[in-house]
Amino acid sequence: MRSRVLCFCVLVSLWSCDAPPPEAKKITVAAAANLTDVMGEIAPAFMKKSGIDVVLSYGSTAQLAQQIDNGAPFDVFAAADTEHVDTLVKTGKVTAATRAVYARGQLALWIPKGDQMGVRDLKDLTSTKIRFIAIAQPSLAPYGEAGVEALRSTGLYDQLQPKFVYGNTINLAKQLAASGNADACFTAYSLVLHESGTVIKVDPRLYRPIEQALAIVAASKHTADAQKFDDFLLGSDGRSILVENGYILP
Repeated sequence: MRSRVLCFCVLVSLWSCDAPPPEAKKITVAAAANLTDVMGEIAPAFMKKSGIDVVLSYGSTAQLAQQIDNGAPFDVFAAADTEHVDTLVKTGKVTAATRAVYARGQLALWIPKGDQMGVRDLKDLTSTKIRFIAIAQPSLAPYGEAGVEALRSTGLYDQLQPKFVYGNTINLAKQLAASGNADACFTAYSLVLHESGTVIKVDPRLYRPIEQALAIVAASKHTADAQKFDDFLLGSDGRSILVENGYILP
């Protein structure tokens, strides 16, 4: 009798060892590069509240939209504009009912060396002290496009364009300035509001509003959890973090 009990216990033990642990809930968010810092706060706050882990994949808005169009396994697309999200709505790649504007971004000019460069306004970029100006590729990144618009509005574009050095994202453009390979940088205010040096918010009247939209990817296998993330970002907790990181609420 004892041997039968022992055998049964061994079988139960073996079955327990072979049983896989329950899979943790997880979603993947395709996030525009300007969201690097703010998503670093939103993702853990959402995880703490919901128990759902967030994997973040950063890139330029245009590049991420193309990846979604090609079937990349994202659950949520948080863009730096509305145009790319709306295009994906039209093609059925993201769900129209989940499309929402979550923030308005602010364009900033960052001069890492600060006062010694003598830049207080966009026109000061014409100084010989400013040899290179980093900017994200306008065709890929809405903040790069906004930088070009601002310079065209002030009549400075033709004079300053020869100084441009390009990054595929505003993060890469910022790195060019941080590394000393550029003297100034057009980027998102959210990425530089805590940086040393000189940070100048560009007059919003000089460029079209940077309305940033999100939507759930239509092919997502985790739509319920993705919706919880959207609700968090659009709710009081997410909105508070966005404001603290330099965004304007829609």
